[in-house]
Amino acid sequence: MTLWHGRHARRAALRSLAACAATVAMPAWALRAAADPQVQLSQAQSRAFQAWMLRIVNAQIERGPSPRWTHRDCAGLVRFAVNEALTVHDAKWLHANGIASDRRLPPELELSASQAALRNRWVQTGGSIGHFVTALALVQHNSRFIAREISQALPGDLLFFDQGDEQHLMVWMGARIAYHTGTVTPDDNGLRTVDIKELTSWKDTRWQPVVNNPNFAGVFRLAFLS
Repeated sequence: MTLWHGRHARRAALRSLAACAATVAMPAWALRAAADPQVQLSQAQSRAFQAWMLRIVNAQIERGPSPRWTHRDCAGLVRFAVNEALTVHDAKWLHANGIASDRRLPPELELSASQAALRNRWVQTGGSIGHFVTALALVQHNSRFIAREISQALPGDLLFFDQGDEQHLMVWMGARIAYHTGTVTPDDNGLRTVDIKELTSWKDTRWQPVVNNPNFAGVFRLAFLS
């Protein structure tokens, strides 16, 4: 594939995604049909997953990136947090991730074998399954569109921004938003958190998660969550 064809295909996919996000009258099944997996977590498991995902993202921010998190950018943060949230959080895991066992922890997910197999299983562009997925494919093939209003977001939901040739993900943490800049230096691990009020009034309006920002595609939720 030539560079031109690669950019053309990516932009066509983004136009399709943006059209879905903008079509408020479109039935919900049409928005999420391609992303719904056969295996899903129950509502209780989904809430526990979201709590573990936030705890894992917070641990990266408070302590610095885990050595096991090797591909450090916005999509890499999401992939790492999702995969770790789907694992068993025993004493060995807690120690490796710097999470104290004496703190109040979320309940275990108690996954079935088929649910546990969701770990490191991402649908890529073209339909193949692999351990890696881009920010665009993560929302397009592994998540479902929720809304363009940030008020509809739940903890662990993803905010997707299209900045032309680059796409970016942020994680909704509740009152704050976490993200990775995509750049790592010896003095900067790239991790950031920002208050929602601050981001909605950000000087560079391309990053404001508001309905009238054409660069903000909306809020997305991982497809295996109930």
